[in-house]
Amino acid sequence: METPADPRARRLFGGSARALGDLAVSPFRADRDRIVSSPFFARLNGVTQVVSPGGSGLLVHNRLTHSLKVAQVARAIAERLAADEAHRDLLEKLGGCDPDVVEAAALAHDLGHPPFGHLGERVLDRLARQRLGLTDGFEGNAQSYRIVTSTEIRGAATTGLDLTAAVRAALLKYPWTRLDHPDPHPRLMDPPPRGATPPPDDPGSGSSKFGAYRTEIDDLRQAREPFVGRIPDWQQTVEASVMDTADDIAYAIHDVEDFYRVGVLQQGAVAAELMAWQRESGHFRAITDAALGAAARRPGSAIERLRRQLHRKDAWVADDEAFAAAVEHVREELVEGLLALPFDGSIEAEQYVARFSARWTTRFVDSITVVEQPAVRSGHVLLAPAQWHEVQVLKFVHHRFVLARPDLALHQRGQARLLGTLVEALLDWLLDPEEESRLPRRLHDLVELAEAELHPRTADRIGKARGRAIIDFVAQLTDGQAVAMLDALSGRSGALWTDAFVL
Repeated sequence: METPADPRARRLFGGSARALGDLAVSPFRADRDRIVSSPFFARLNGVTQVVSPGGSGLLVHNRLTHSLKVAQVARAIAERLAADEAHRDLLEKLGGCDPDVVEAAALAHDLGHPPFGHLGERVLDRLARQRLGLTDGFEGNAQSYRIVTSTEIRGAATTGLDLTAAVRAALLKYPWTRLDHPDPHPRLMDPPPRGATPPPDDPGSGSSKFGAYRTEIDDLRQAREPFVGRIPDWQQTVEASVMDTADDIAYAIHDVEDFYRVGVLQQGAVAAELMAWQRESGHFRAITDAALGAAARRPGSAIERLRRQLHRKDAWVADDEAFAAAVEHVREELVEGLLALPFDGSIEAEQYVARFSARWTTRFVDSITVVEQPAVRSGHVLLAPAQWHEVQVLKFVHHRFVLARPDLALHQRGQARLLGTLVEALLDWLLDPEEESRLPRRLHDLVELAEAELHPRTADRIGKARGRAIIDFVAQLTDGQAVAMLDALSGRSGALWTDAFVL
């Protein structure tokens, strides 16, 4: 068992390593208990995974159920590696792989996701940078790290979760800030690590994905300190790599499962795309990128674009034979298997979905390996090439036949406008000197927290601190709370006292 003397078990604030009920347990299991008992974790039950569940009952995953499944997969991977003597020495050399650390990080990895899923993340980032002048903008992973490490307000109790260094390091899928840590910054590498590339529409804005804001840089350094000299400062820890891989596995399987259940994923459309590429792969491979773009609506062209994208971005693993085999395996399992009969809600149908999910999860977990010198765009823990390609094809099915739908775009544009209007309304309220004493208490506390981080205090910095507080406040709402709060602020709600639950 790890002891608090172990630098990996060092806490941010030095709190007790005891879990709920004052039972003596490992500090990493105590972290897991702190996470699942926190209001930040409970909130995820009301946060979108891909689409809001309205109209779908309880059939689609939310961020809470997704996090639970990522934790299940991550622990299975970690336990498999721990039991394999072939990996033991390498894992120790790289800093260790504790199943409790991996599980805790997986449970916490989405704590910072805002209302309305990845759409909310993009909207808040744009508003933070362009409207509120926050150079760091907003990023869901960095927001998760801010939640678990937030410092004291005027010397009072901490608002963070006081997690160990190992768990905080395992949360860092992208162990860098947006612009300036570490130095040289990973976005300047050739090729850069996955996520470090700036967005194509704003190349000067820094990395598109990053693990911490500059306000948490000291916490990031402390979390990574036990791993200095073991792994490069831009590389994930082994435990972060396990969590990241588990997230990919869960995302690939469970989103396909969701949209089969609600009837969005149809056999005909998926079959036409996969089988057209299989029949005409030679033709597709021979045509130019321009010709492929001109044939965008032709079945088979979209998955050919995926094949080319994999070669451009991930030449270290992309392989045409493995890709073709992955297309065939997904076709057999998905087109001829899961999608062959519409989901009817029967016990038999539920069992079939459960077997599909279990079969794919086992296939992926069993393919995991550890490498000492991974490619820059990979981590120390990775899927075998065959299964890596299968994950890419499954994610393609989800992107092509769910995320690209015009009706989803219509719905999401409305959610984007809602978030923009809500941020503007809160900013007006915060800047109203006559209303300062009546601000929502959580927003008031977040303003104090953001202003306490200022060194030195200037008018410009105070303004940006208030902007950060607004972003923090909105990011902590559930989907339903965001809608209800805007209804109240716009005067559309007549339920005076019941609106207080969001304040």
